[in-house]
Amino acid sequence: MSKIRVSSFSISADGYGAGVEQSVEDPLGQGGEDLHGWMVESRHFKSMYGKEGGAEGVDNDFTVRGMAGLGAWVMGRNMFEPVRGEWPDHEWKGWWGPNPPYHCPVFVLTHHARPSLAMDGGTVFHFVTEGPEVALERARAAAGDKDVRIGGGVATVRHYLQTRAIDEMHLAIAPVLLGQGEALLEGIDLPGLGYRVAEQAQGERALHLVVARG
Repeated sequence: MSKIRVSSFSISADGYGAGVEQSVEDPLGQGGEDLHGWMVESRHFKSMYGKEGGAEGVDNDFTVRGMAGLGAWVMGRNMFEPVRGEWPDHEWKGWWGPNPPYHCPVFVLTHHARPSLAMDGGTVFHFVTEGPEVALERARAAAGDKDVRIGGGVATVRHYLQTRAIDEMHLAIAPVLLGQGEALLEGIDLPGLGYRVAEQAQGERALHLVVARG
């Protein structure tokens, strides 16, 4: 049965999914890149970008799991690009180059319309102005019997958690303290929403928790 899931979502030990002062030069904010060392150093992540080498082990296994069985993604606009407000033009095509790692339809939440964007490798970005519920409905339809991955950022994951749309969420807790930034779970009562810790594993560079509903 297909799932709505969050995978490979990195947070700091004090609960932040991104740092402050995000920009083109620092898309994850101050210290944000330090949250993802467990993944970017893995063999699977490097292979997705045509690189050799990389670490194997628990962290790599979770990286593989995060990309397996996906038929569609949903992400917030800030995960696609750093600019707010009206699109200045259609030149920006994401952070990932001509062949993004998604290889399936990606539904980007935005308040401002933009034509769909087809990229190499089968990734097609669709820009959804009708809200997160419509985006998820379209993603479900596109995914068929495969999973839909909620890609972030923090505000997008929080919305779908609070509406209990997420079936399963994998958090990678990095041994990093940010002190401030975007808090993933602040004010969210996960047990009250029906979530529990279903799996835990200590990786080489992060602690992995899988939280499931039901």
